[in-house]
Amino acid sequence: MPLVFVEKVKGALRLSALDRRAQALGLAPGLTLADARARIPGIHALEMDRAADARFLARLSDRCERYTPLVALDPPDGLILDITGCAHLFGGEARLRDDLLDRLGRGGIAARAGIAGTPEAARGLARFGAAAVLVPGREAGAVASLPVAALGIDAETTLVLRRAGLKTIGDLAGVPRAALAARFGADLVARLARIRGEADSRISPRRPPPDLVAERNFAEPISQIEDVLGVLDGLAGQLAPLLEKRGEGGRRFEVIFFRGDGKVTRLELQTARPLRAPETLMRLFNERLEAAAEPLDPGDGFDLIRLAVLASEPFIAAQADLERGVREEEEVAALIDRLGARLGAAAVQCFVPVDTHIPERASREVAAAAFSGNGGTWPRPCPEAAPPRPIHLFDPPQAIEALAEVPDGPPLKFRWRRMLHEVARAEGPERIAPEWWHRNDDGALRDYYRIEDAAGRRFWVFREGLYGEAAPPPRWFLHGVFA
Repeated sequence: MPLVFVEKVKGALRLSALDRRAQALGLAPGLTLADARARIPGIHALEMDRAADARFLARLSDRCERYTPLVALDPPDGLILDITGCAHLFGGEARLRDDLLDRLGRGGIAARAGIAGTPEAARGLARFGAAAVLVPGREAGAVASLPVAALGIDAETTLVLRRAGLKTIGDLAGVPRAALAARFGADLVARLARIRGEADSRISPRRPPPDLVAERNFAEPISQIEDVLGVLDGLAGQLAPLLEKRGEGGRRFEVIFFRGDGKVTRLELQTARPLRAPETLMRLFNERLEAAAEPLDPGDGFDLIRLAVLASEPFIAAQADLERGVREEEEVAALIDRLGARLGAAAVQCFVPVDTHIPERASREVAAAAFSGNGGTWPRPCPEAAPPRPIHLFDPPQAIEALAEVPDGPPLKFRWRRMLHEVARAEGPERIAPEWWHRNDDGALRDYYRIEDAAGRRFWVFREGLYGEAAPPPRWFLHGVFA
């Protein structure tokens, strides 16, 4: 039976996509399902799933990254590849296009492809014209016969242009640009210039391009894990001198495995310090592969493996033998890398200081591998003095019942977790005001005290608010316990 996909548009079910058999019977997108069944009673209708289409298009874009890292989505059913500087690796633009269409065809995907000097011209040729390979500079003649819908404009503007007798790109090109801009806006004029090759444009790739790339193609796919690791080691060796020449080291690496059946597997690695030594990188990737939730499945084999440096930083060589501190930092960074490779970069956290005087906001957690070390410095405590604040704070502070001298005396006794504590010593207050320059900070004034009870236990408590006739009575809280 003819197959159609439908979705609700303004309360009515309309055709949104059709197979070739339905198109041959005269059905078209936009027709209501009732009219379509009146014409062809035997059609089979399914609900359109735009989200599934988007996911499928994203998977196709991953497959196309074997040809270029610059792949942009052209929803709902198109991709745009910037193959500048890549075509010679496949024997020319025509062979690249043929290889791409052949791979998609083997996966059961019918596709059309056009190559031109601008993304708009290539898109128009693939969607509305003869899929061809154009020499840059010949776009104007090749797109002249295309319908104005090839500009990618909305349906209402397309209808207005057709009613005015401007049905093709060539018709539109004969109209003075000033008149077009006055009637339809500058965007239409810009689209016309780009599709005719008169103005250049760039695509917005789905993934940011990497800093460095090393890859290897195979005439016969490889499937043994030992061979895969050997190839990966060789690619790491290719990247090391390139990073050394630039005086940099990689902070984020990604290895991409392209299977012969089109499946793409990605493994990303994030390090706590810039790396470029192949042996260190391979050790981390081995741990990453061993700890992966799903083992690497080569299937019928990988025919392309790519190792990319997604982010790099200046590499500073240190003499670890002269400074013990440098060696300790390297050992800590190596530990973070190993843990991140096994548990995931987000699972290994560290605290970084925040420039604020509010205690609970004085630090925040970040991924240890992503921390570059320039987030500020911690205050250095005096070794001879008691610590001013506990290391661990209660979140949120725990309410207590306190008896204190008015107006700003320390608590004489307080009850916490049903236990009464008699205060033997107290120090304070340390007044901390809210950050008035933040509009969303509606906290109250706090007076903090370091206190010690009769049993020698030490606490950090604060009074929120002040005593006054018009103000509500202040509340007491326990914010932390000293070790």
